[in-house]
Amino acid sequence: MGADTTGGGPAAAAAVPGTRSGEPGGGLPGAVQPLAVRMRPRGLDEVVGQAHLLGPGTPIRQLVERDVPMSLVLWGPPGTGKTTLATVVSSVTRRRFVEISAVTDGVKRVRAEIDLARRELGMTGRQTVLFVDEVHRFNKAQQDALLPAVENRWVSFIGATTENPFFSVISPLLSRSLLLTLEPLGEDDLREVIRRALADERGLNGAVELDPAAEDHLVRLAGGDARRTLTYLEAAGLVVADGDTITPEVLEKAVDRAAVRYDREGDQHYDVISAFIKSIRGSDVDAALHYLARMIEAGEDPRFIARRLIVHASEDIGMADPTALQTATAAAHAVEFVGLPEARINLAQAVIHLSLAPKSNAVITAIGEAISDVKKGLVGPVPAHLREAHYKGAAQIGHGKGYKYAHDHPGGVVRQQYAPDTVKDREYYRPTRHGAEARFSEVLDRIRTVLRGKGTGKPAK
Repeated sequence: MGADTTGGGPAAAAAVPGTRSGEPGGGLPGAVQPLAVRMRPRGLDEVVGQAHLLGPGTPIRQLVERDVPMSLVLWGPPGTGKTTLATVVSSVTRRRFVEISAVTDGVKRVRAEIDLARRELGMTGRQTVLFVDEVHRFNKAQQDALLPAVENRWVSFIGATTENPFFSVISPLLSRSLLLTLEPLGEDDLREVIRRALADERGLNGAVELDPAAEDHLVRLAGGDARRTLTYLEAAGLVVADGDTITPEVLEKAVDRAAVRYDREGDQHYDVISAFIKSIRGSDVDAALHYLARMIEAGEDPRFIARRLIVHASEDIGMADPTALQTATAAAHAVEFVGLPEARINLAQAVIHLSLAPKSNAVITAIGEAISDVKKGLVGPVPAHLREAHYKGAAQIGHGKGYKYAHDHPGGVVRQQYAPDTVKDREYYRPTRHGAEARFSEVLDRIRTVLRGKGTGKPAK
C-alpha cells in the first residue's frame, strides 16, 4: 500500500528488521507476522496512495524500471509507505535488502553491512539496498559513515525519516540522494487498504466482515496511517469469530477508542461547529476545548477548524484583542506545516486564547453597515480634493485642490472631509470598552473630533 503495509513474499520477508531477502520474516511463519507486514505490496502497481511519486514517468518508477543504482530519502508521516517503497524497490529489482534501524544500530553495524555489500557487488555484481529507518536519529558522525558507500554506489541507500530532512539529514548525504515526500493516505486510499486486507489470502482471507460504520470509524482512527489501520483491523479481527461482522462496538472494544458519532456531511458537523464557536464567543474555554477534541477525534478536517478560528478572531473579538487574529492565523499555518496529531496543540492554544480574550463584534458590525449602505446606493462621488491629481490637466478640473497633507499637521490628523457627501456623517465603527478596544475607543473619539470638529457621542457598550 501507500503505507508500510500490504505485501508478501520476498518484500514482506525483508521488511522484518534485521533480516535479509533470503530469510523470510526472520524465520517467522506468515501467520505470525503482523497483518501490516503480510499485506505489503509486491510491486509498484500494488501500492495504494502516493500517486504523485508512482505515476508513469515519475523518478522512482523510472529508477526501478531501468534498474539503476540510486539513493533516496523518503520523508513523510508514519504509515505512509516509506518501508513499503524500500522493500518494493528491493524485490522488483532483485537486489539484496538490508534494513538498519537508526534507533538500535550504530556505526559498527553500518560499516559491517557496507563491507559486506562491497564484497557482494565485487563477487556477484549484485546490488544491495541499504534501508536506514529513522535516519534522522543518526548523528552527524553516523551519517558521515554512509557517505563513501553512497558516493561510490556500493549500495543503493534509502533513508526514511519523519522529520524535515533539511534539518535532520546532513547536506552531503541529502545532496547525493533523491528526496521524495510522502503524504498521509486519503480516505479512499485507506478504504482500499482495508478492503484488500479483508479479502486477500495474505490478510484475513474473507474470514470476517466489516460493518460500514466500523469502517468509517477505522478510517477516522487511522489519521492517514495505513499501518495503524491494519493494526486496528487485525486487533478487531481477533475479537470476533470466523464469519462474524466487525461492528463499531467490536472495534471500540478492540482498540479502546470510542467511536465518536459524527457525520462530517450531516447534522453533527454543523451542530458541533456551531456549539464550538458559540462556546468561544461565550468565553467558556472548557466547552470549547471539548468540542475541539470531539472534532479532532471524529476526523474533522483540521484546516476547517483553523479557518473558523480565523473568522471568529475578527468577528467576535476584533480590536478588543488584535493579537487574537495573529494567534488564529499562526495556528492555521501550524496545521499546514505540522499536521495532526501535533497540530492539536496549536489549535488548542488558539481556542484557549480566543475563549479568554475580551469580546467585541464592532468589526463585523462596522463592515456590515458599510456594505449595507453601498448596496443601498449611498456611494456618491469622491470629494474633489481627494481625487488623483498627478496626471496632466488634473489641476484644471480641480482634482486635489485644497487637499491637506496629514503629516504636515500636529498628530498627523487634520480636519477635512474624506467620505462622500452621501455618508459623510456615518460612524460605522463603534468600539466597545472591552479589552484593548477601550484604548481605541478613546483614540477614535479624539480623531473624529479633529476630523469633524465635533464629538462622536457614546461608544457602543
